[in-house]
Amino acid sequence: MNTKILKKHIDDFIKKHKDSPQKYQGDINERKDFINYYQGFTKDKILQMNEEEIYEYLSKLWAMLIWGNKHYVVDKIIEDNGLDKFRQSLADLVWGNTDIVDRWNYFRTEIKGMGPAMISEILCKTHPNDYMLWSRRVFVGLNYLEVEKLPRYDYQLTGKVYSHLCEVTKNISSFLKEAGYEEFEDATLLAVDYFIWQELQVESNLSKIFSKDKKKPEKEPALEVPNQDQFIHNDIRDKIKDIGIWLGFDSRIEQKVSDGSKVDTIWEATIGNMGRVIYVFEVQTKGSVDSLILNLLKSLNNPAVQGVVAVSDKDQLERIKKHAFDVKDLRDKLRYWDYEEVSKVHESLEYTNEVINNLKLVPQSF
Repeated sequence: MNTKILKKHIDDFIKKHKDSPQKYQGDINERKDFINYYQGFTKDKILQMNEEEIYEYLSKLWAMLIWGNKHYVVDKIIEDNGLDKFRQSLADLVWGNTDIVDRWNYFRTEIKGMGPAMISEILCKTHPNDYMLWSRRVFVGLNYLEVEKLPRYDYQLTGKVYSHLCEVTKNISSFLKEAGYEEFEDATLLAVDYFIWQELQVESNLSKIFSKDKKKPEKEPALEVPNQDQFIHNDIRDKIKDIGIWLGFDSRIEQKVSDGSKVDTIWEATIGNMGRVIYVFEVQTKGSVDSLILNLLKSLNNPAVQGVVAVSDKDQLERIKKHAFDVKDLRDKLRYWDYEEVSKVHESLEYTNEVINNLKLVPQSF
């Protein structure tokens, strides 16, 4: 981390606080309100939450700004995971006694529909001295500070990486305290997030972030999850679902589309009174390519399925192409999508929807 750049921006940050005390006192009060609210959800209270309380708990998150219809998203989370499993997993994540690495990895692999932004925001607002908040803007800020080996994609943000990033932001908090920010009675990791948003957004445009990706990092952060393929698989599966929703489809995960064929994600649209159109996506991180092809062939038995897409890394996509070439019934309808491209599309649409939803063109009650 470039401490020279960091200290310069901390000095600017503190000066702005002193020049505009009312505004920044308002920020401090806002953070206190967030912390009081989320700390009010004890383990016992989380375990007793009903569906409407879960909606209130999740809808207040900044990470939910990307969604216009928050009820739809929260209902999907509860439906996909089951109410009891979701409550128990959330309680264990927030109030569990095991290491955050294990709690993070378990929640990420077992709970569908919640990514690092939502999970880290809950942790940060409940335990602001221990856990940091991760978002696209935080990536921009830490990248500007020359922090090394940042996770470029969500599937890289494992428990071990998240724990490391918490230590990085604690280091920033220490510099804030040393520079006198402690006078404001708030140098939590939530305060660090405000600092990053207000001082370190020198590259807020997503296209600029991607243009910097001309050369690949020497090595991606290691995925140390016991079942790392499942970790990547679930993350990409959920992102394809999100992309479908943003594009206006009825998008669902783990759906049976024909006898013997259960697929990772579908996009479905109804065309007037003519019927349905379905697009099928299968994410392949390991396993038999022949099994993938057979499952996609079976899905085509449903006449509503108009296209099938294999999603994997570049190497596996080449293997799938070779295996599918001689399967005439599949070859013409099969498309291929690199999961790094899935992540880029998701991030771009996420940014777009966040900006549009901030305009509040459609009220929540609509």
